[in-house]
Amino acid sequence: GSFYLFWFQDHCYYHGSVKGIQGSSVVISTCAGLRGMITVNNSVSYMIAPLANQTHSQEHAVFSAQSLKLPVGTCQRCILIGSLFQFVKHGRDLEMTRTKLLEAANFVDKYYKSLNIRVALIWLEIWNDQDKIPVTNNPYSTLGAFLAWRRKQLPQLPNDNAQLVTGVPFQGTIIGLAPLKAMCSEYQSGGVNSDHSNSAVGIAATMAHEMGHNFGMSHDSPGCCLSQPEDGGCIMAAATGDPFPRVFNPCNQKELKRYLSSGGGKCLFNPPNTRVMYGGQRCGNGYLEEGEEEFHCFLSHLLPRSECAHGVCCHECKLKSPGVMCRPPSGSCDLPEYCDGKSETCPANFYLGDGSSCAGGSAYCYTGICLTLQQQCLSLWGKDGRPAPDLCFTEVNKAGDTYGNCGSFMGTYRKCTERNAKCGKIQCLSAASKPLESNAVAIDTNIRYGQQKILCRGTHVYQRGQGNEDQSDTLDPGLVQTGTKCGENAICFEGECRNASFMQADECSSKCHGHGLCNNNHNCHCNSGWAPPFCETSGSGGSLDSGPVIAHST
Repeated sequence: GSFYLFWFQDHCYYHGSVKGIQGSSVVISTCAGLRGMITVNNSVSYMIAPLANQTHSQEHAVFSAQSLKLPVGTCQRCILIGSLFQFVKHGRDLEMTRTKLLEAANFVDKYYKSLNIRVALIWLEIWNDQDKIPVTNNPYSTLGAFLAWRRKQLPQLPNDNAQLVTGVPFQGTIIGLAPLKAMCSEYQSGGVNSDHSNSAVGIAATMAHEMGHNFGMSHDSPGCCLSQPEDGGCIMAAATGDPFPRVFNPCNQKELKRYLSSGGGKCLFNPPNTRVMYGGQRCGNGYLEEGEEEFHCFLSHLLPRSECAHGVCCHECKLKSPGVMCRPPSGSCDLPEYCDGKSETCPANFYLGDGSSCAGGSAYCYTGICLTLQQQCLSLWGKDGRPAPDLCFTEVNKAGDTYGNCGSFMGTYRKCTERNAKCGKIQCLSAASKPLESNAVAIDTNIRYGQQKILCRGTHVYQRGQGNEDQSDTLDPGLVQTGTKCGENAICFEGECRNASFMQADECSSKCHGHGLCNNNHNCHCNSGWAPPFCETSGSGGSLDSGPVIAHST
């Protein structure tokens, strides 16, 4: 076959701490001997691994993690894919390839715990005969192909994020690539990672970094990382060396909070189905599973006459009535959810599909956020930030240089055509002396607009520590965001102004008979007075996904 799927009941991946040492941590695998990392404090870490050809014996090597040398320059419900060359790199040994990828996923989950995020691996696939996409040393084309492949798999394999690991070294100094602020996106939530280390902790650091970009985290600004380079530094540093980074910092936490507060990452409200999590169910993994109570895994029976133990749809051990709202909408692109009377948990979080109209028709929804140029200028420049006239976008972005472009490809900037100009470097008006971002500088251009001069204000974000600024591992945060409206029935997508019909929002909503709109699961969310699934008969509104809406519910 062209690929290999794994579904084993291996309960051998653990997180923990060193007894009696506060602040310590342990990430360990016992699948084939002991393998993992023991962190005593910020300065002292140890790796343990079976000696070569001794995976089933008692002989192990223990060495300082700081002695590992990595090249310089260097899932939420997550699926992990290993490419053919990743398989070849590990001697065409499926078990060895699988073990390394699982160890890396275990590290990533541990890192994100500090941000109160769990990365639940729900699928592992290794392409052991041929790749399903072209995997080359060009990270940009590989990423594009991988994200397109992921989107095709979504109906059969729902996931929040996908990561590809390949043994192919990427060109230049790039070891990973991912879109910024793309978590939960049908089109962009994922990344590609080159396996640059013999240790699983190396690829884990890269995956955690690229996933951080999906979560809206940019590279660390000066003063953000409090961990010393000799102790590994920070995960979101622009460049990492030896030893491996393993911590997020307060700046990352602030960026993550800002992204989530703006409406990003809505899929994170959806707990993983533990029955399909990779490795199966097990007590003590940090996820509440079928047959477990909230505090005691060994208890399997509730009190007499109890219907539930916890959850927003449970009150005093009784299930709430169907139709009680359990999650109100968090913005104009979000949708409410209701208890179904059968489960103690709220249904998964759903929102309007990408490309749905919002803000009175002046913007589009994308990943559950109503994206406007106004909001982007406010986030870049502060309270008086606002979009500049269209002429600013056209004049500045036709240059095709660092300060005016429609993105770059392998270090070459793309000039914006007139149609694509409003998807290039965002141009704002502001009286502020500089952008809010600490490692950003203003790029000011004076143009004549009628009888007056206009100061068009763009931004350039310096990638601190990047060996080659033209080879960043994410999109320029100074570009107009993907999903922003760029004209009538037109939407920005990775630096291009495309016809909004490619997102198929209107096509999907056409089945709702004019009485509702499609959600991100491509089902109709009906207006009040109409019933799902197609909003063609009378009812109380809602969708097949959101739980029943009862007209008298409170």
